[in-house]
Amino acid sequence: MAGVNPCLKKTFTIFNVFFAIIGGLIIGFTLLCQVLTSANGSELEGRTYSVIALYVMGVITMAIALLGACGAHKENKACLIVFLVCMVIGSLLMLRTGVPVAVARPRIEGMMEERFQQLLPLDKASEDVKDMADSLQTHLQCCGLFSYQDWEQDIPVSCQCNEEEEMEGQCHTVTNYKPCFPILMHFILMVVDIMIGVVFTLAALALLGMILSSVIIHQMRYPTSPPMMVTVPAIFASGPPKYQELYNHP
Repeated sequence: MAGVNPCLKKTFTIFNVFFAIIGGLIIGFTLLCQVLTSANGSELEGRTYSVIALYVMGVITMAIALLGACGAHKENKACLIVFLVCMVIGSLLMLRTGVPVAVARPRIEGMMEERFQQLLPLDKASEDVKDMADSLQTHLQCCGLFSYQDWEQDIPVSCQCNEEEEMEGQCHTVTNYKPCFPILMHFILMVVDIMIGVVFTLAALALLGMILSSVIIHQMRYPTSPPMMVTVPAIFASGPPKYQELYNHP
């Protein structure tokens, strides 16, 4: 691949190393979130599917980065073409996912509030909803979704002080406890913002990968060659004149 710029080849290799690191970070972040949510006993709806999707995204990212680095190192045009196709598909998928989420982001709080309002009153809700509310109240130190009055007259133990808090003087009355919904929405919106940032960052990296791989494939297909020396056949070259006028000097 003498026609490919060595500097471009090194840049493309560094890009793929950075791309692979991002894939590893996605896997590590997903594993950390899975451990934390399992330790807290959180069984939120759709959590398993989200974790699987993030694991798949991380593995695919690392595989594509390995494919691109291998194609650049071994100067394999087929690997680079597959890498380019993956970058095109990946950028389209990232934009297809990120744009609707970014547009819907201002409406998420209203949608969640409407959904949680359907669970009230909590003392008459199903056992699964009560367990979820108890877990939130225990770990977030809050009471009720919107107010402690969500439990009406059946306020659970998770809204009350334990013995350790009473001894340390950190006990709060039920009426002073914050509702859980604002705290929960803070974490949900933070996760959404992180997801939007990650999606658009991956889309930008995919676009950069498309440009670099396209340039390398173009240079492989049309390598630069040294300038050619064009010689004119002797038959077409102008020779000396057949006759020359004689001129005598006086």
